[in-house]
Amino acid sequence: MPVAEKDVSLTRGSVMRGMLLFAVPIFFSNLFQQLYNAVDSLIVGNFLGGEALAAVGSSGSLIFLLTGFVNGVSLGAGVLVARHYGSGNAEALRRVVHTTVALGLTAGAVLSAAGVLLTPQILRWMGTPPEVLGDSIVYFRVYFIGSLSVVMYNVEASILQSVGDSRSPMIYLIVASLLNVVLDLWFIAGLHMGVGGAALATILSQTVSALLAFRRLTCTEAAYGVRWRQVRFHPATLRAVIAQGVPSGLQNSVVSLANVIVQANINAFGAQAMAGCGAYSKLEGFAFLPVTCFSMALATYVSQNVGAGRPDRVRSSMRFGLAASCLLAEGIGVGMFALAPQLIGLFNSEPGVIAFGVQQARTVALFYCLLAFSHCCAGILRGLGRPVVPMAIMLSIWCAVRIAYITVTVQLIPLIAVIFWAYPLTWGISSLLFAGYLRHCAIPVPGGGAPVQRV
Repeated sequence: MPVAEKDVSLTRGSVMRGMLLFAVPIFFSNLFQQLYNAVDSLIVGNFLGGEALAAVGSSGSLIFLLTGFVNGVSLGAGVLVARHYGSGNAEALRRVVHTTVALGLTAGAVLSAAGVLLTPQILRWMGTPPEVLGDSIVYFRVYFIGSLSVVMYNVEASILQSVGDSRSPMIYLIVASLLNVVLDLWFIAGLHMGVGGAALATILSQTVSALLAFRRLTCTEAAYGVRWRQVRFHPATLRAVIAQGVPSGLQNSVVSLANVIVQANINAFGAQAMAGCGAYSKLEGFAFLPVTCFSMALATYVSQNVGAGRPDRVRSSMRFGLAASCLLAEGIGVGMFALAPQLIGLFNSEPGVIAFGVQQARTVALFYCLLAFSHCCAGILRGLGRPVVPMAIMLSIWCAVRIAYITVTVQLIPLIAVIFWAYPLTWGISSLLFAGYLRHCAIPVPGGGAPVQRV
């Protein structure tokens, strides 16, 4: 199968160069996405105040709870796209792409309806303070009305990245980020639309990026191109997508549910805690940049090379990706630890808000290397076709253990620092489990033959 004009070959050439050429655009894609998420909070916090910032800042865990399943399934489908692309099986590749698009359209519509209907009740379950509840409902409902665009962009980007084109999604997100800044200022500062304006700006910007990605997929002549007449569920392919993607989707959703419970415990400390921790969460997104770009790159790189029958490149990519991600994440963590007061202060000048945000940053930032290691191991295992393993580890540790720890310790020590420590503790345990499993994991071969030696 010929490599398309914008694709990066992941099955030949230098492993380090190929991974960097693929991972760097993902890094900048996520950087600009994080920047426009941060801009929402910066503009809301400075123009609308602390309570509005609390409404927007606490949005991440709930939004990811409702979108995480679909995004996880699209990541799983992307592994299948990469596998068939690496093996040169054009017909199987077409079936996976069109089944994934059909699944995204269906799931996006369901998510929009569920988000609009369930938002008030979920926010009340989370213990959202009354002074913040009204703005939170407005923000979430506007966001979920347009969530089809969010889902479809993730589906489209997953397909493009799985065939080695990580540059196109980067360009589309840069466009969306710049548009989001302009719309935020216009809707909030100019038209005084409040937090609903911030959500509307995000959705309109995401719609533009989704349309640009669709144009790329529908205009290419490559086997992964989308033809509207072929968009439908292929039963056998749908089962394969579900088998590969549902574990990742469940992992995302249930871990997000745990984070919603964590957020509910933070909410109990009041609006200033919500605003401060919400500001920190926007900054933490920058620490996720090397984590996300290398975990996604590893899943695609490993899957393509498994499909091409290149276990040597699988091992080399694992070593380089893990080392690079952990070092970069830890460097960002050190910087965030040192500059936490100044960075949190960008979002809001209230001393109480800054104090909560700084406390969380200085509790967890130096442990970002553990976060990177766990996510990259999960990406490797998805690429190897073992998505159930990271699901099991993350659900048991990042969900069950995290919730149990908070439930018990907050009762004994009613301090918000107890909640913050839940993250580095569970990152550390999951890293140990992933390291132990990978030491005994074998690389599969194309066609379902006996696996080769351990990774």
